[in-house]
Amino acid sequence: MEQSAVPTEQTAVLITGCSSGIGLGLAARLAADPARRFKVFATMRDLAKGERLRERLGGGCPETLELLQLDVTDPRSLAAAARRVLGQRLDVLVCNAGVGLMGPLETCSEQAMRTVFEVNLFGAIRTIQAFLPAMKRRRAGRILVTGSVGGLQGVPFNSIYCASKFAVEGLCESLAVVLRPFNIHVTLVECGPVRTGFLQNLQRADPEGSELRGLDADTQRLYRRYLRHCRGLFRTAAWAAGASPSPAAEGTFGGLPACLRRVPAPGKDMPPLCRAGSCHDARGILVRHPPA
Repeated sequence: MEQSAVPTEQTAVLITGCSSGIGLGLAARLAADPARRFKVFATMRDLAKGERLRERLGGGCPETLELLQLDVTDPRSLAAAARRVLGQRLDVLVCNAGVGLMGPLETCSEQAMRTVFEVNLFGAIRTIQAFLPAMKRRRAGRILVTGSVGGLQGVPFNSIYCASKFAVEGLCESLAVVLRPFNIHVTLVECGPVRTGFLQNLQRADPEGSELRGLDADTQRLYRRYLRHCRGLFRTAAWAAGASPSPAAEGTFGGLPACLRRVPAPGKDMPPLCRAGSCHDARGILVRHPPA
């Protein structure tokens, strides 16, 4: 089968956190677009982990994919990536990098809590700060941020993670209002369970480890009970929501390739900021997964 010609103007998309999970799945989906409508800058802290993405694409898509080193907690790394990308137009910025932390609050170290906020909140802020000025000058663009249903309601033993995602909600709602005059569209994807390695990769207290030995018996019992059910509940909810492990982004971002092409033209109204069917006096769009 012959490949289609590369379009004269591809939609340039930069995605953070592409070494695994949703970021990897979304980068692969866009880079493999049959019409080759997207130029994907897939970023990650460790470029050695980019082999998984190349394998997903059968070795690579040079016209549609470029891997970049980017650590959202390192301003110098962000500046270097911005210099590489800002020589050309960036249409879509996807702030997807994230980490988790699970356990009784008493077991969460200061460093672990700071890391969650450094990546989930301040990492998103730094990334937007790095690329927003160019979008404003062009008066066009789209910013997508991977949020969580944990930013809408608290989840047991995920207090720090949920706190970081609640903060992301406020960030995006505020930005959606002030960026409307610049024709920049803000999208917050409030992910539910998706079958990725997130549950296995997050930092969590060992139910049989020394961290829990100083806690009261009731908390230890509740935490162990939560962990016993967590994997099964997560897996069941993911499949019920239609999320699939390959690609991980299929359930969460299934309709994005089409909508990413529809960046509103200057002067056009953008759709209202919506959450689960209710609308607020702001501009942009929020997408929940699974939909209510």
